[in-house]
Formats: sequence, C-alpha cells, structure tokens
Amino acid sequence: MTSTLLFILAAICVVISGIFVAAETALARVSKTGIEQAKRKGNRKADRVLHMLEDRARYVNVLLFVNLTLSTLSVVLVAAGFLFATPEIPVALALASVVMVFVGYIILGVAAQTIGRQRAERIALLMAGPTAGLTLILNPLTRLLILVGNAITPGKGFREGPFATQAELRELVDLAGADLVIEDDERAMIHSVFELGDTVAREVMVPRTEMVWIEQHKTLRQAMSLGLRSGYSRIPVIGESVDDIVGVIYVKDIAGRVFEHHEAETSERVSDLMRPAFMVPDSRPVDELLSDMQSARTHLVVLVDEYGGTAGMVTIEDVLEEIVGDISDEFDVAGPDIEKISDHEYRISSRLHIDDLAELIGEEIEDEGVDTAAGLLAKRLGIVPIPGAHVRISDWILTAESAAGRRHRIGTLLVARDEYLGKNEESENE
Repeated sequence: MTSTLLFILAAICVVISGIFVAAETALARVSKTGIEQAKRKGNRKADRVLHMLEDRARYVNVLLFVNLTLSTLSVVLVAAGFLFATPEIPVALALASVVMVFVGYIILGVAAQTIGRQRAERIALLMAGPTAGLTLILNPLTRLLILVGNAITPGKGFREGPFATQAELRELVDLAGADLVIEDDERAMIHSVFELGDTVAREVMVPRTEMVWIEQHKTLRQAMSLGLRSGYSRIPVIGESVDDIVGVIYVKDIAGRVFEHHEAETSERVSDLMRPAFMVPDSRPVDELLSDMQSARTHLVVLVDEYGGTAGMVTIEDVLEEIVGDISDEFDVAGPDIEKISDHEYRISSRLHIDDLAELIGEEIEDEGVDTAAGLLAKRLGIVPIPGAHVRISDWILTAESAAGRRHRIGTLLVARDEYLGKNEESENE
C-alpha cells in the first residue's frame, strides 16, 4: 500500500510538472500580436499575459524552478516506492532510473512541450493566473539562486539567468525553417536582420578607392555628364582632396535647375547646388546607421575613419543588400570573358586576368600590382574608371564600355587597335 501511494504521488508530480512545462513552452513561444488579438476579443486574461511578456525571463525562471522541483520529487518518490516493493536496493534504484527516464522523456520532454508549442496562446492564457501567483511567491528565491549560480560560475553571468528566452529567437527561426513554416531564403533574411547590429558600417561601405566624386568647381554640365556616364544619381563633392568632402550633388537637382535655366549648365558650379554631406564614423553599427539615415532623410552617408579622413560611403542600397543579398538590374547579363568582334577588336570582362589580356593582344604588360583588366585601367587612370574612360597599352586602346550591378562597376571593356579606332593620343578620364 505504501508503494502504491508513493507511485500515485509521483504520478501527480509528473502531471503537474508536465502542465508547467507546457506553460513554460507556451510562454516562450507565444506572440504578443496573438495575445493582443485575444484582448480585442474580450479575453480578460490577455492583459496579464501581456504584462508577463514585458518581463518574460522572470516568469520563465520560476516555471523552470517549479518543473525541476516537481520532476526531482517524482524521481525520489518513485525510487522510494521501488525500495518498499523490493528488498534489493540496486534493483530498486535501477528500476526507478529506467522508469523515470522514459516517463520524463515522453511526458515532460515530448508531450508537454508539443502541446505547449501547438496551443501556445490558449495555454498561456489559461496558465496566466497560476504562473503569476507562483512568480509572486518564488521570484525572490529564484533571483537569489541565480545570483549564487553566477557567483560560482567562471566569467560574467546573466542577470536574468541563462533561461531568458529572448536569446532563443534565432533558434526559433531555425525551427520554423525546419518545420517548413518559412522558406530558407526567408530564414536567411531574418538572420541577416539580426546580424545588422553586429555589423559595422565599414564592412558594407563602398571604399574610397571605388568612390566616384566630382570637384566643387566643376560646372553643372560636367556634373550631369559624370552622373549619366557613371549611372549614379548622388555624387560626393570634394574640395582639395577626397578627404575633404564638402557636399553631395544630386543629378535630380541639376536636371531641375538646367530645365528652368538652360544657361545654368555652364554658368553655375557644383558648389552652388550641392547639398550638405551627412557624415558618420566608419565604426557605426549598421542598424544604428540605418536609423540615422531615416532620421536625416538621406540615402547616402560619408564614412569618416579614426583619423578624420574619408573611409568610404554607404547608401540605403548597401544596407539593403546586407539583408536580401546582391541586387542586380536588368542590364546585368553574364557574358564570356573574351568576345571577338573583329580581328582588331575584342570585348572582354573587367575581371579578365592581365596575363590573359597580354596573351590576347600579344603585348607584354608590366606587373603594376593589379590582377584584372579593370584594375589595370584604374591604375593607369589614377581614378575609378567610368564608361568611356580609356588608356593606351602599346598599340591597343583599352576602353571602359559598360557598368554592371547596382554599384555601377565596370562590367566589360573594349580592346581595339589604335589605328583601327583612329585614335593616336592617350586620353584621360574627366
């Protein structure tokens, strides 16, 4: 009779523990939106659950403490029951261990957590009262135990305990992907959003070596020409050097000004129409940078390094690419590395290695510290090449032909004999 009573008490502890395991799982997974919908439908317990969600970790800690206490008590009761049933202590302990492992795994590990996940909102609402009551009574004890645990644990502990569920959000996203609730690309996108806070601006910027800029003394016509050739609608304006960014010129502003006053394209300078440049440190976290850009209502920011020089620039599109991946437009069509147009003319990829370029034109190209045709063009020009920029390589003219991708980097180059093109002098990019 004693053994039976102990087994009944152990079963009661397991059942109650299972209820609180389901409550803990539900509280960890329930969404605030779902509870707010329940509140609009008139559910009186919704307010209490919403209050719990504001400090979810505190309630989860208490539920975990209750679960651990009940499950441990059930193991002790089952072990005592088997000790009364059989005189062999090793056998009794072995039976108790086997029974509680299977019972704990099936009831507490699988059944209770499955129910908590399947009916998260309903269980969270039903268990709101008991959970709040237990938290009121046991919260001081759990906080004390967390402090003791942090004190004996090497390193810095967690003030709210290691059971806080906010850190589990990424795992929930992975679980949703595994359950086919969301697609793989959606899961990757959500993780990219999480990583924005761990990414600094310099990691997503267009470096200063790839920036297209214009001097402040240039005319509006020259600025419009640069904008049309480069494909950029916003261009940084420099003073004495690229480290002296004095503003940003908008092609839209130029078009509007020239449309109203045609003579302005030659009589007015870039400095007359440029807007102030928005500058931030290159160590700024990307999520904060995005907020700064939204507040300032700007799509382009200039990044400044620790020495006050220009490190690069970031646009809204650069941040967006960190979330959705590379963005290509309708003009980005992959082609062969070398396309023969005639015996005197070739179209090559900007990424073609300079050794292959040298073999193509039958000329020796000195090692200039670059590996690609586009790098060679930029090295010879001394600035970032844009469509139309060209240099001479012996009897050949290398011309930037088209821009590719959202950043408008040179995609293809035209290689032609000098006498075929009728060009006898090397030109420079404006």
